[in-house]
Amino acid sequence: MARTGRVDLAGSSLRQWDWHSGAEGQFRRPAAQGGPVTTMPHTASGATEADHRHAGRQFGFATRAIHHAYDPADHHGAVAPPVYFTSTYAFGSVAENDEAAARGGVLYAREYNPTTAILEARLANLEGAEACLVVSTGMAAIGTLMLSLLSQGDEVVVHRTLYANTVALTETGLPRFGIKVIPVDLADPANLDRVATGRTKLVYFETPVNPLSAVLDIAAIANRAHALGIPVAVDSTFASPALQRPIEHGADLVVHSLTKYISGHGDVLGGAVLGRAGTIARLHDHGLRYLTGATMSPMTAALVLRGLKTLPLRMERHGRNALAIATMLEAHPAVRWVSYPQLASHRDHAIAVRQMSAGSGMLALGLHAGFDGARRFMDRLSLFGRAVSLGDAESLIMHPASLNRARRAIRPEAHLAEGVGDDLIRLSVGLEDAGDLIEDLRQALASL
Repeated sequence: MARTGRVDLAGSSLRQWDWHSGAEGQFRRPAAQGGPVTTMPHTASGATEADHRHAGRQFGFATRAIHHAYDPADHHGAVAPPVYFTSTYAFGSVAENDEAAARGGVLYAREYNPTTAILEARLANLEGAEACLVVSTGMAAIGTLMLSLLSQGDEVVVHRTLYANTVALTETGLPRFGIKVIPVDLADPANLDRVATGRTKLVYFETPVNPLSAVLDIAAIANRAHALGIPVAVDSTFASPALQRPIEHGADLVVHSLTKYISGHGDVLGGAVLGRAGTIARLHDHGLRYLTGATMSPMTAALVLRGLKTLPLRMERHGRNALAIATMLEAHPAVRWVSYPQLASHRDHAIAVRQMSAGSGMLALGLHAGFDGARRFMDRLSLFGRAVSLGDAESLIMHPASLNRARRAIRPEAHLAEGVGDDLIRLSVGLEDAGDLIEDLRQALASL
């Protein structure tokens, strides 16, 4: 899918460019830098001998999620990628060490690990990006992105509703460094024209939006932003690249919490930023190297690679279960409202159908019984874990208003994100049998 006119964040000016991306994995490789030591271990190509043997073959998403950027023949026949536990790298001579240092090559494990490099190449390929940087958590990804690209006096426009800790970063963290944050309702992309200035350096939003499960129009927002010369970053955690690839719709950067759907088993923390090779190199050289130092461990990288292998299968089951549950809840007399983008009644249904291949397991609802009813309802559930986070095999449920009130004991400034009411309940629908989950929800609702 040809794209032109996106924003080059590696330099100081805009430049037109044209590349090909998409589900079939056709990519332009970054320019070679010469010599055996690469400074871009995280590019989408990640070519192996197996890749060269299948040159010209277009593999599907599920195949690439299992095989891309790894050939067992390069690793003593090991079917699973090895986990490289090392903090530093040795060279055969001082001259080789000097050569690597002069080109920013493989010196120290904060900046490079072979296991992590496989994950970065595979994620970039699946997302349709030129390159990827993985870090220790989702918030580390967002922090690395913001602190690498924004400076004192810059402005960033964000959607008015964001994940709670992203709200903390934008309301408290960034202003401490002289970065102005402008929240706006990006459901109407024309609002960008009203708030953007010559100092605006980034537009940032989530879609689907946490915890509302609203859907923002990536293409419409990107078109507005690019007309103003502003790059766009999208947190696509609620969807994963199996369902939505923002770069295909004009975004410049994509953020994921790998903790969620991509790893999918609730046993690791991780984050990723994906985009053009030059921009990711900037995040790697500045953000990861000395601003955050938030390196992902090689063991975590191996576990995320394991999770990626089943991502398409898991997302299909998450979405099928969530749609069945949303349909039941929408018809239940105790339920006041349901927000699931794949319901025809959802306000953003048309955007979701155009932008996503299917729905994920995330939905929100409100009860007629309000705040107190939400707490009673949750306490009666047996299969849904009362827990934060999402995207696990297990079904999870949370009530943001209850958590917010409790957090004020230690964080007096805590507040609900814009648009999140006291009645909102967030469900992360897991991989259990849909009938069992529905029965559990029904019996809990019957008590209200």
